[in-house]
Amino acid sequence: MLKDKTYKEIIEYVKNFDGYLLTNNERDVSQSDFKARIMPWTTLRAAATRDMVGYFAFEVTGGASVHVDLMKKQINPFEKLRLIRKSMPNTLIQAGVRSHNLFGYRPYSENVIRKVISQFAKYVDVFRVYDFMNHIPNMKVVGEEVLKAGKVFMPSLCFGIGVDHTNEFYLSKVQEIVNLFGSDLILSIKNFSAVGTPERISDLIKVIRSEFPEIPLAYHGHNTDGNDLARMVAAIKAGVKIVEVCDHGYGSWYSQAPALSLIQLLEEYNIKPKKLNIDAIIESSEIIKLERRYYAEFESPFRGIDPLAHAHRLTGGALSMAYEQAEKLGLLSRINEIFKELSMVIMELGDIWPITPGSQILWSTAVSNILYGRYEQPSDDLKRLLMGGYGPFPFYDPPEWIYEKVFKKEIKSRSSLKKDLKSEDIKKREKEFENQLNYQPSDEDLALYLLFPRDFVEFVKFEEKFGRTWLLPPDIWFHKGRFENGKRISFLDDRGKHHWIDIISTQHFENTVKTSCLVDHHFKTYTITIKNEQKT
Repeated sequence: MLKDKTYKEIIEYVKNFDGYLLTNNERDVSQSDFKARIMPWTTLRAAATRDMVGYFAFEVTGGASVHVDLMKKQINPFEKLRLIRKSMPNTLIQAGVRSHNLFGYRPYSENVIRKVISQFAKYVDVFRVYDFMNHIPNMKVVGEEVLKAGKVFMPSLCFGIGVDHTNEFYLSKVQEIVNLFGSDLILSIKNFSAVGTPERISDLIKVIRSEFPEIPLAYHGHNTDGNDLARMVAAIKAGVKIVEVCDHGYGSWYSQAPALSLIQLLEEYNIKPKKLNIDAIIESSEIIKLERRYYAEFESPFRGIDPLAHAHRLTGGALSMAYEQAEKLGLLSRINEIFKELSMVIMELGDIWPITPGSQILWSTAVSNILYGRYEQPSDDLKRLLMGGYGPFPFYDPPEWIYEKVFKKEIKSRSSLKKDLKSEDIKKREKEFENQLNYQPSDEDLALYLLFPRDFVEFVKFEEKFGRTWLLPPDIWFHKGRFENGKRISFLDDRGKHHWIDIISTQHFENTVKTSCLVDHHFKTYTITIKNEQKT
């Protein structure tokens, strides 16, 4: 069982595996197709069956999910990992990490990175780490902590197309990775925006394998343009050992392509699956695809294949959010105008990779340019990018006129804009935590507080008041409107124990709603303050 092997033994296993391995990336499916709203109930329902498949790994945390777990699902990300670890004892747990941005949108200090990664490494076996600028030094501290914890380090190259995105460029990045971390790792090609032909992907993989034959390769792609199955087949035929997939009937618009479709297609090339339980793939998909309807409100207003990804190059999660934001701003009819502006912004800002947090910076800049004039209302994140806060531009610097417009002055020296990131006073932050919540934080609590201080405090207060609400099934959690008096809600918790909530009465006042109920036969009354926009 891979879970019992050292990270070097796991890497050796992958390197010598005669065939291909699959990683189920539920985290990316949730983020790309459902705005990271997939509830623990749904994940846990399919966990035991997924554990029987023979997946190399199961990515269930990282990216935006850590933040959304706290804000929208009211579950501690570490508790979720404990539950998954218990339910999937035979499968490696994987996390997606945004280099020195961790699970957030800004760079964190070195001591915060070490604190956070050391806590996640108690549960996570494989850390898939990328940097949206492909600036390898930004991965340094994360990689050091992953290797120190004895976990699998999977640095990822953000893949793009264009005149500067050459094999030579990507080979130089692989060499930087080897120089910094050695070769006891798995290298991933991160085709986040579904670009490139199968031939281009195959060519890059062959070149990397030729220069670095000792490093096993993985492929992470998105199916936005509908062509990723072809790219995955090409990647495997070129020598990639691991590809990332989703469950059929559950995702596959902006996230990964389905596992079963890939397996069927590879069989046409006489590439047979090894150590994969096909029945378990089908059964786990059948379990969860029926629940897709509960998450329908979080899907993009545009559902379907989008070949325009080759022009605007947005990652799956950013693209689905882009449609929603455009709709809220009343700009959905102008979405192609924004995409055209986005393509210009990408090229003006150094032809960088539009993946989080870069995707948010580039998208918000394009929208702002459409609404207020080009670079007239720059965000703080755009300023941080131009100041070098995320690392140097890989190919070329933006033109001088953008700097002058953004900073409202002539820039004598761009190096004068860069500000070094200071080390966080963790003891001071720990004291802040105690003052706000009246207890001493555990190391896990402190790690989450350092990442998202305000939202973690709100989460703790919510849980103190309402308990472990994430146990509720999604049809109850996402229920709109009141429950009728006398309604009984019954459900099983993660241990298989039955619970009941009996609604006694709901009273509406001007600014509050007061609900009385029996929770497992214990009388409870909850009074909730209503925001103005909720009164109807």
